[in-house]
Amino acid sequence: MKKIIECVPNFSEGRNMEIIHQITNEIEKIEGVKLLDVDPGNTTNRTVVTFAGTPEEVCEAAFQCIKKAQMLIDMSKHKGDHPRFGATDVCPLVPVANISMEETIIYARKLAQRVGDELNIPVYCYEHAAFEEKRRNLANCRQGEYEGLKEKLSNPEWTPCFGPACFTESVKKSGATAIGARDFLVAVNYNLNTTSTRRANAIAFDVREKGRPQREGNPITGKIMKDEGGNPIFIPGTLKATKAIGWYISEYGVAQVSMNLTDISLTPLHIAFDEVCRCAQNRGIRVTGCEIVGLVPKKVLVEAGKYYLEKQQRSTGISEKEIIKIAVKSMGLDDLKPFNPEEKVIEYLLEAENKTTKLIDMTCQAFADETASESPAPGGGSISAYLGALGAALGTMVANLSAHKPGWDEQWKVFSDWAEKGEKIKNELLFLVDEDTNSFNKIMDAFGLPKTSEQEKNIRSKAIQDATKYAIEVPYKTMCKAFEAFELCNAMVDIGNPNSVSDAGVGALCIRSAVMGAYLNVKINASSLKDKVFVDDILQKADDLLMKTKSMEETILTKVNNKL
Repeated sequence: MKKIIECVPNFSEGRNMEIIHQITNEIEKIEGVKLLDVDPGNTTNRTVVTFAGTPEEVCEAAFQCIKKAQMLIDMSKHKGDHPRFGATDVCPLVPVANISMEETIIYARKLAQRVGDELNIPVYCYEHAAFEEKRRNLANCRQGEYEGLKEKLSNPEWTPCFGPACFTESVKKSGATAIGARDFLVAVNYNLNTTSTRRANAIAFDVREKGRPQREGNPITGKIMKDEGGNPIFIPGTLKATKAIGWYISEYGVAQVSMNLTDISLTPLHIAFDEVCRCAQNRGIRVTGCEIVGLVPKKVLVEAGKYYLEKQQRSTGISEKEIIKIAVKSMGLDDLKPFNPEEKVIEYLLEAENKTTKLIDMTCQAFADETASESPAPGGGSISAYLGALGAALGTMVANLSAHKPGWDEQWKVFSDWAEKGEKIKNELLFLVDEDTNSFNKIMDAFGLPKTSEQEKNIRSKAIQDATKYAIEVPYKTMCKAFEAFELCNAMVDIGNPNSVSDAGVGALCIRSAVMGAYLNVKINASSLKDKVFVDDILQKADDLLMKTKSMEETILTKVNNKL
């Protein structure tokens, strides 16, 4: 499996789109890298760019766009509301799939060294890539910002990790860059019904982990208290793993609390949103919504949607699309501008890049027409999986109706749990709809291999047998997964909304047909496999499951008919 990392460089240019395009063009030139998002900010004069791919290619793309930014951005002329000290202000690498943080650190440090050596840009390694503890915090590395960079470079304690330690004419133009390895960071701005930066800052200090300075006497104007080492004493905020400031955004005409969630396992987005709302309300201010800067993993929105559904005592056993819709509305992600999950969720963007035509994406009519055509696939295996998905869907429907039934509010969680199980089974069976057709195509591909030599014949024969074995395993998985849905339908007959008992019964009939249909595919494909040990074992298990299926169908249908 491919190692995938994400890179999120922040460039000190958010107004000149021509410059931004020239920088991002460097990313798009690199094969194996996908440009995911470009988010310019006019007031901040800053653009957050997100791209992902294999580590070597991502690091090459990062180097090339840093090089281009050095050419096009003059920090001596830069003005913007966001803290910054370089043309490429920060450039973090984030592990996404099949790669550890330790490996990501190595890539980040190699990139930092190359930028320092080849581009003569002062580079500070931060977060997990830092060489010393005080440099882990980006705010420490960037303290003094660009205006204080000349003095910072002359301080032996802040000698760059790589690159020049003096304020040359080149450095005057490029500034410095922070390159790091970090966990996934969610950048979010909370919109307030006020124009007061001071009030926004007060809320930011209430919630951010660092909190606010402790003062003598007056909590606002009093002298800042210091410890024995002469360092300011801070009163911690209420949220762990958060950084936040308040600012005014002229393009929207509102003040915001701008926050970075540095560890979403400690402080998820929805928890942070509710806490900012609470602290704002305590100060007579209302949060009208929020905006996500850059991209987020899908789980951020799914967890949020489920959280708010549970607060409403609503079932969470609904489609992923609907769950995310609840998250968007609950946190006002569309407050200032439309929010499109297809453009903001990393997984959706990567899926779109590798999008293939799927049977489950067809309309009902198109699927039926394709099945009826002279093409041998989709056939009985795909139809069986789809029948199983429909059976699970019907059981899930009864669970959701029961969770929302007036007078049954005390039972909503029970039915929600059942609905979640059903939704999971449904989605796994929908995957098998296409996978069954894919398994047939693998057999056809194997038969199409050349057979002119003895070696080619052996390779072809093995490929046919491997593909046939897979074509047995897929319908057997369909049998097993469909059978799991019986438990749901049975429970819904017993405890679900009595007005929908027939729907649970129809679900059971669909499940029975799915198991029996998939069984036929197991048998027909098993007849072509030479591995008789495997064949005997899987046919025995399939026969046992078939007997259990007939028994479960009879039990459920008897109970349904007794209730009608």
